[in-house]
Amino acid sequence: MALIIAFGNPVYDEIITPSVATAGRVLSGCSTNGCLALTRLGHRSALVGNIGPDYHQRFLADMRRYGVTPYAEVSAQTGGFRLIYDAAGSGNRTLDVLGCAGPVAHVPDLCAVADAIIIGPILQETPLVLIERIMAVSAAPLLLDPQGLLRELGPGERIAHTLHPDMRRIAPLCQVIKANEVEAQVLTGVPSRRSPGEAARRLRELGCRIAIVTLAELGSVIDDGMRQYHIPAYATDACDPTGAGDTYMAGFVHAYLDNPDDLYAAGCTGAATASIWIEHTGPDAPICPNEVDRRTALLLCRRPQL
Repeated sequence: MALIIAFGNPVYDEIITPSVATAGRVLSGCSTNGCLALTRLGHRSALVGNIGPDYHQRFLADMRRYGVTPYAEVSAQTGGFRLIYDAAGSGNRTLDVLGCAGPVAHVPDLCAVADAIIIGPILQETPLVLIERIMAVSAAPLLLDPQGLLRELGPGERIAHTLHPDMRRIAPLCQVIKANEVEAQVLTGVPSRRSPGEAARRLRELGCRIAIVTLAELGSVIDDGMRQYHIPAYATDACDPTGAGDTYMAGFVHAYLDNPDDLYAAGCTGAATASIWIEHTGPDAPICPNEVDRRTALLLCRRPQL
């Protein structure tokens, strides 16, 4: 059982897809979803972030219920988005801001004994100075989901994507960077669906050791500088794609810590974990090790022969 600490503000989102809509705001967030999945996979997880006074007690109760250790500072607002997915079922969405919590500043002493640390911001709350402070107290590998570093608040409280000025300094500090197709294109300039291998290569060349580009139903590509691994998606009916990348990262970490030399298996475990999550909406997806292992085994049957 590993200890994984995730940095990034929890949010309470409204989610509207062609097939489902939440009844009000539900617990979510990049680091939050990762911690929820990791706990269900048998690990100890801790979440470091900020939450507004309106949701503070609910958040602490949620963390107790889900078995995640919270390090929650009180912020002026609770972060959150209204996510509206298009009717085509392509995963394209708009994000309107419901609230924005402040930058994360606290680095718990627990980081010194962590097995891995995930940096998973939702809106610019994990600056370079925080990452450097984490590295000063922890030798654990850093895994970055850059989604929140690539967002800025545009007109009408709507999120737009932009290249963070510190990304070229942040990337070399990371063992792993996992980006979806939009994020990978922002980071590399490469149209990821058309050239996923090139996008993964250029992402790795930013300075991380392992680059991952996820492509929804097209699977994912992992590049470690020596070879590329094309990981199939686990085919399923997606009810809500929110958190797919977050839980892919959780599944990847789960397998990577067990065997860092088998990146194909780690990618398949990430895909299997995400497939369970997107069959549901909200934080209660029934991820369990046995079902993740079953789905991973089916994907591993498609491993290319060397």
